[in-house]
Amino acid sequence: MDKLVIEGGRRLEGVVEIGGAKNASLPILAATVLSRDASVIRNVPQVADVFTLVRILKFLGAKVRHEKDRVEVDPRGISEPVLPYKLVSTMRGSICFLGPLLARFGRARVSFPGGCIIGPRPIDLHIKGIRALGADVTLDHGYVVAEAERLRGGRVYLGGAFGSTVLGTANVMMAATLAKGKTLIENAACEPEVVDLGNFLKKMGARIEGLGSPSIRVEGVKRLGGAHHSVIPDRIEAGTYMIASTMTSGDVTVKNMRLDLLSAMVDKLGEAGALMTEKNGSVRVRRRRGPLKPVSVTTLPYPGFPTDLQAQMMAFMCVVPGISVITEKIYPERFIHISELNRMGAGIILEGPSAIVSGRKKLSGAPVMASDLRASAALVLAGLVAEGRTEVSRVYHLDRGYENLVGKLRNLGARIKREKE
Repeated sequence: MDKLVIEGGRRLEGVVEIGGAKNASLPILAATVLSRDASVIRNVPQVADVFTLVRILKFLGAKVRHEKDRVEVDPRGISEPVLPYKLVSTMRGSICFLGPLLARFGRARVSFPGGCIIGPRPIDLHIKGIRALGADVTLDHGYVVAEAERLRGGRVYLGGAFGSTVLGTANVMMAATLAKGKTLIENAACEPEVVDLGNFLKKMGARIEGLGSPSIRVEGVKRLGGAHHSVIPDRIEAGTYMIASTMTSGDVTVKNMRLDLLSAMVDKLGEAGALMTEKNGSVRVRRRRGPLKPVSVTTLPYPGFPTDLQAQMMAFMCVVPGISVITEKIYPERFIHISELNRMGAGIILEGPSAIVSGRKKLSGAPVMASDLRASAALVLAGLVAEGRTEVSRVYHLDRGYENLVGKLRNLGARIKREKE
């Protein structure tokens, strides 16, 4: 097992290029099984979750050519739509195979997924949506078993206790593309990753309207073809580097970035003291003169502040003078990183779904342990500004969603390396 070793106190400067969105790539790659023709997906990030999904496609019988950021999938060899636990235990995104496998083969047997430990993330809305399309769904020894001779269109409401479901929307939308008749998905997720998936499906021949709105309409077709598609930039990776630049009083140009995908974070980072200028698909991020200002942040479904940037924003708040508050409305238990940040000298108190952060003049390097993907990034950011040496253990979490994080940070001037524990 590896760890990251960081010597803090270096100002980040330079250019960092953002890769494709992990959270768009996974359902798009899963959607390739809806067709019997080959598809080519470009701008796919080289991260562990993508490697896992490629292994799943190969296990199913697809022929896959994966070269750097290009993945070609020929799904004609798939015959048995079964995903065992050993394949899906490390990645929640594997549940997005349920809809396309069921739609194409009339049956699917998918193990309950794994992934980061950030609190309960039930798949009840996935099952509700699939049933609304006429599938018979049962739970059998840890597997979701779904059957339908042919799905039929229907009205699907995907509202949950904490808002809409991104992967649930993706699953139902993919299933509905081959269903008989029209499907209306209400309270659909509006995230850019869902829109990107929908655009890929439309290239395959799907009939979809309303992408980016809470009401998505799908008219089923008999057959989908292969398609070529380039994945949108990863807004969470971009946001992480934007926060890092501001924390270190740096001057970083984030290349291949769209500010419109991160309007809520841009607003809060600017309120705290960041200066961001956009030009030709890049964003230059600096810090305004004077002290940073505390802010209050609430995570919400898109276009609200992303829950996947909550931990990184909290690390930033730790070095902002005054009292900042961050409230988690998507995953109320997503606060495991608080104890590790406090180990580095942060002043964070948890009150229900809100974390109250008392900004410190400095953090102190310390050995810390990552608990999930985004918490890992937060600990790295804290290490960049801490005095002395920080060691972040369990960095396999980072490998799931950040492509070449160490190399990119080193190119910006950070003192960071990867070592064996």
